[in-house]
Amino acid sequence: MKRITSIIRLITVVVLTVLVSCSNPGKKEAVQDVIYPLPAGAVKLEGFFENYIQHSIDHWNKGDLPYDQFADFFRNGRPQFALGEMWGKAVRSGSMFYRYTNDPELRQILETTVNDLLSTQRENGSISCVAIENQPEESELWERKYVMLGLEEYYEWVNPDPKVLDALVRQADNILSLIGPAPKTEITDIGWSATNIGHEACHIESSTLLEPFMRLYKWTGEKRFLDFATYIIDAGGTKHYNLFENALNNVNPWEMSGHYPKAYEMMSLFEGLAEYYRVIGNPQHKEMLLNMFHNIGTKEITIIGNGGSDQPYHPYVYGEAWGNTALEQTNPDITRMMETCVGVTWMKFCSQLLRLTGDPSVADYIEKYAYNGLIGAMKPTGDGFSYVNLLNGSKVTDEGWGWKFDSLQVTCCNLNGPMGLAYIPYVAVMNSDNGPVINLYNQGDFDFETPGKRAGSITINTDYPVSGKIQIQLHLKKSESFTIRLRIPEWSETTTVSVNNEPIEVSPGSYAEINRKWETDDSIDLELDMRCRVIDAPRGSNRAGDNFQAVLYGPVVLARDENIESNYNEPVRLASEKGFINALQQQPINGRSNLQFSVPLQGGEYITLIDYASVNNWGNDMHVCTWLPIKENESNVK
Repeated sequence: MKRITSIIRLITVVVLTVLVSCSNPGKKEAVQDVIYPLPAGAVKLEGFFENYIQHSIDHWNKGDLPYDQFADFFRNGRPQFALGEMWGKAVRSGSMFYRYTNDPELRQILETTVNDLLSTQRENGSISCVAIENQPEESELWERKYVMLGLEEYYEWVNPDPKVLDALVRQADNILSLIGPAPKTEITDIGWSATNIGHEACHIESSTLLEPFMRLYKWTGEKRFLDFATYIIDAGGTKHYNLFENALNNVNPWEMSGHYPKAYEMMSLFEGLAEYYRVIGNPQHKEMLLNMFHNIGTKEITIIGNGGSDQPYHPYVYGEAWGNTALEQTNPDITRMMETCVGVTWMKFCSQLLRLTGDPSVADYIEKYAYNGLIGAMKPTGDGFSYVNLLNGSKVTDEGWGWKFDSLQVTCCNLNGPMGLAYIPYVAVMNSDNGPVINLYNQGDFDFETPGKRAGSITINTDYPVSGKIQIQLHLKKSESFTIRLRIPEWSETTTVSVNNEPIEVSPGSYAEINRKWETDDSIDLELDMRCRVIDAPRGSNRAGDNFQAVLYGPVVLARDENIESNYNEPVRLASEKGFINALQQQPINGRSNLQFSVPLQGGEYITLIDYASVNNWGNDMHVCTWLPIKENESNVK
């Protein structure tokens, strides 16, 4: 009988797989994306970001990651809570990298580890680090969420194998048997967050199952999965606070969930809400998403595009909680800030909002984090990411936090960082029903389908961000009228754009919408305003954090590096005028930096600034100074 049941289940899953592969998932959605990613394999980057992406793939996803040990957690148990998330994160980023590269070696690695993991599925359907008799257990749902996301990314981008979908359905059904209204365990009654630091239970991490359940619903159409997602939303996301109502009411992020406004998990939850909104179409859900995005962007995101800190609002959450961080980022009491998991999840959340709204300001945030916080957290050797990042002091730590496996430091951020890199080709150039949308100006080739359903491609030629000069070449099989949108960054005050040498008027902080009949080999020339800008520090709660300035070059944050200047943190007075400074771009010393500038001071002296991402203190106890202390406690921005 058990064999017959298994055969029936397999036949059902095969049918579902065929339906998924032959249908448009969007047919189950009440809301369609305004802009959407190009198909898998349609993007080929060169130069700047491509170097980081391939370095991570070669030395991490195809290099040091111990996939077999991660899978063994599900076979033998794990030594510490939450470690079951590692497998899912590794496979999730690997699958997104495969979407981009179509690398056969990477595919083989992923297929091997997926088959290994599926062999651990228990008789009750669970893929879990916890024995059946102990389920559900504190961090188990968080770990299962990542198992589901890893399998979903694999199924969607690497191999639509029916047994993977079967495993996902069995995992989901097992969760449904354990979690729900009494007599089951309520989803907000299971978890670890906040109780581990001696505060009232939060358990937000368990509710982040919302995202994988919504993805599974869109593939299968099984109403029980949608009903469970509705149950999660009705439960409010945490034990004592309704995060969705708080978002609707525009509550500040650091005040949304008591002692534990855990940034990473909160955004993960709202990623799921974005998927739910696409299906249901409730305008209030969109309002929640937009409020959340706006409040995080304006109140939490720092100069390098990431957020979260340990002071002054939540001193025991290790740089991982919302804390009015945009305002407090120069507070000298902060010892940990800007977890890499927070930045990567912010990047992913932004991509959801970019798809739903087509708002160019969202892409501005993605650019800020990609060029600064993301690659700034990446180990120069390519084999890992820092847990937290500081703007002044020790930027990163070689050890981070977490457990070692065969001398390999493996943390949540080490496993999450590559996902940020994998999202760069996903959002760089996108498409719409009206024509392509260019968000990031990295050199590369991009294939798209025109509104007339013809094949087209775009070639971007540039050394950006070394300079702001960009040329875009269009390749078409037949002339056609449509719109090309170019993101004009908010920071670029004076941008010049021309089509076939004919000038186009544009405005900062918007898309330049160029509607015309396009011919093959039409050319767009774009030059962004890359003048070095000087900004004053925000005035947070600690007056000792007031007297600082920072220098930016286009989207790139500049910093002093103790490896270059031993007096890296001495107070200075910049020779700026009207918020700009006449810095001289130089050839980087020994090629160790992406960008290097000689920056004038009042009095005729100069200091050396390099891009924040290139400041390297991995293992050498050197320091960074991004917010420059002002000599004599005077601001000189005019």
